[in-house]
Amino acid sequence: MKLVSFTTGREERVGLLDADRETIRDVTGLLPDGAGMLEVIERWDELGPALARNASALPARPLADVRLLAPIPRPRRNVWCVGKNYRAHALEVVGTGLDDAGEADAVPERPVVFSKATTAVVGPDAEIDPHRGVTAELDYEGELAVIIGRGGRAIPAERAFDHVWGYTILNDVTARDLQRDHQQWLLGKSLDTHCPMGPWAVTADEVDDVGALELRTAVNGETRQFAPVKDLVFGVDELVATISAGTTLLPGDILATGTPAGVGMGFDPPRYLAPGDVVEVSITGLGILRNRVGGAR
Repeated sequence: MKLVSFTTGREERVGLLDADRETIRDVTGLLPDGAGMLEVIERWDELGPALARNASALPARPLADVRLLAPIPRPRRNVWCVGKNYRAHALEVVGTGLDDAGEADAVPERPVVFSKATTAVVGPDAEIDPHRGVTAELDYEGELAVIIGRGGRAIPAERAFDHVWGYTILNDVTARDLQRDHQQWLLGKSLDTHCPMGPWAVTADEVDDVGALELRTAVNGETRQFAPVKDLVFGVDELVATISAGTTLLPGDILATGTPAGVGMGFDPPRYLAPGDVVEVSITGLGILRNRVGGAR
């Protein structure tokens, strides 16, 4: 299934998407009172079959008539993120001052894990605040995001996909100067609106081989990043096992798996985002996450 969180006014709703027809069916009435996407994921064994049985009887409406939100508009805790998880990207940041690694040891031996604040999350077509009084080096990072279904701790890699509910797209927008100047990543990754997600969530049963998915990021129509997910240094199974080794993963947790080469910082000279720029991140079968940087060019 492809599921969306959306609104036509003040109230948030949950919808079932038909991507080919560009329509959605409002399934909120099939859910417990007040339930949103988090509750759907938590109670998927019960609610998933109910949606499959009953959603087709509901009226379809054009996708263009609603405003999509992030699939999980308000995650219960920070987004889990992984740095330098594509080999070429790890090499392109050598010498940028983000860490002390040289080319010989640029690719990490273990996953580099950090987080983004929940208050950074916005949906597709939401404006990215350039925060011009805070940063002058605004960058993009297109990423595959994994949504945890069944929680747990000490999840072995061979069982990791049993705990994956689905996937979505995430743009790990980054203030590079804050990231570099503070010598840690939380502040530079967590400015408000700097975690666009969407446009929808796709359940894991629709993705036969996550490694075969291809990620592309374009800025103003120009492709900047392109890579298959199979090029990850640490795959989804390894990341779930590493993070859960001593920390309990919860239903609805979001895990951003890392970005390929081609970020703005990696060019000479750097090609940072400017007001008016449009960033589009697309992944096979997961749609296109499109966001514009606020302000005039």
